[in-house]
Amino acid sequence: MAYPSILPESVDSEHKMKILDVLLKEAILTDLKSLDKKGVLEELVTPVARIAGMNHEYLVKVLMEREQLGSTGIGEGVGIPHGKVKDLESLVLGFGLSRKGVDFESMDGLPTHIFFLLITPENSTGLHLKLLARISRILKNDPFKQKLLHAVNRDEIYSIIKEKEEEL
Repeated sequence: MAYPSILPESVDSEHKMKILDVLLKEAILTDLKSLDKKGVLEELVTPVARIAGMNHEYLVKVLMEREQLGSTGIGEGVGIPHGKVKDLESLVLGFGLSRKGVDFESMDGLPTHIFFLLITPENSTGLHLKLLARISRILKNDPFKQKLLHAVNRDEIYSIIKEKEEEL
């Protein structure tokens, strides 16, 4: 089922949604400072809240509530915090890199370094799941993760993701 009203103009229902269709450069954070889950979510939400025109505290609350259902730290150094909100027109994606690694209560108990933050409109389950699946799939690739971890700035991260998506 397609939800044309929530897609960016560049995306139509025939087109497979790409990460870069919804990840803006200003939502890429290359040096997360926080060492705990709530702190990382606060940092990740900052540009996303601005882009979406939403309240920062509210988004953090939605994400923390989702974390209580089970950690979105999927293991192998990766976290994909996500949440659904009312009154959001289109989904928003953020990216963050923690050089030190964060205890994100991952399934494997290892520190989390790579974060994709996904905020979606309440009624967009299909889209939400497609994008989560796409992100999970590319993050299973170790050389790709290594490149991200060694990237020095947001332009480099953007290029690495773009290159990987062109292969898919």
